[in-house]
Amino acid sequence: MTVIDAQAFGENLQALKANLASVILGKSESIDLLTVALLAGGSVLIEDVPGVGKTTLAKALARSIDVQFTRIQFTPDLLPADILGSSIYNPSNGTFNFRRGPIFCNVLLADEINRASPRTQSALLEAMNEGQATIEGTRHALPQPFLVIATENPIEFHGTYPLPEAQLDRFIVRLDLGYPSPEVEINILHSQGQDHPVEKLLPVLNEEQVVAMQRAVCQVHVDASVSAYMIEIVSATRVDTRLRLGSSPRGSLMLFRACQACALAAGRGYVLPDDVQALAAPVLAHRVLLTPKARYDGATGESIIQDILTQVKVPT
Repeated sequence: MTVIDAQAFGENLQALKANLASVILGKSESIDLLTVALLAGGSVLIEDVPGVGKTTLAKALARSIDVQFTRIQFTPDLLPADILGSSIYNPSNGTFNFRRGPIFCNVLLADEINRASPRTQSALLEAMNEGQATIEGTRHALPQPFLVIATENPIEFHGTYPLPEAQLDRFIVRLDLGYPSPEVEINILHSQGQDHPVEKLLPVLNEEQVVAMQRAVCQVHVDASVSAYMIEIVSATRVDTRLRLGSSPRGSLMLFRACQACALAAGRGYVLPDDVQALAAPVLAHRVLLTPKARYDGATGESIIQDILTQVKVPT
């Protein structure tokens, strides 16, 4: 990747982050993670209480990129065909015509994904992992870029279905927005006095630019020592006595790609151990399962990953 390319990508990314920051105030870390996920071509799970801006963040990203955006409100009666599409009988010629579902888009907002049944949730597995959907035995490629932004409420369990590990493992990062500070919340009140700022957003990137960025991410250099550092961290999750399930190899792959995206976003053509340390918890924490004792002791996936980072030697 040339310096000119890096500069051009940097300008595009700054424009994207500025667009998002104008709507989601005071959440630069969440915006950075969402940007990394976009560059890495991975999907995002936003897990937080209602009303903190999960859906707004997804809509802001979709409006900032000149691509097709679809929102699906997940409910208990939602069926896989409602997402993927189905064949419709045409009585005029006696044939079946395939009608594409809402998944055939670039940015898909799966709102309150844990309200749908596991069968419906599984309709997204192939799309999130392979960028395609197999429907009635026929493979259909999805538009590129393709990104799923799923939201869920972690404190309400009535009428919900917990996301299975196979589903969680396909999200490159899990993030939460949290409550804004009092100062930021005052600004939010005034910014939405007449209309919502997300309605004023204009695209700053197009489909071709995003795809070019994602291809450039794959060219970012990762030294063998840094790769080994990643594997040591992932391997430590598999032997930690506080965890009954460690991170999968898919977690290693996604950490690798996320670190490349982080480096590119910082204008570098190489990955640093600092990138690994910054992304280890967002990428790996939702892929591990704690033992009952660890949960009762107040541990979380994030705290255990951070603890592992202090134990694994950093390459120099």
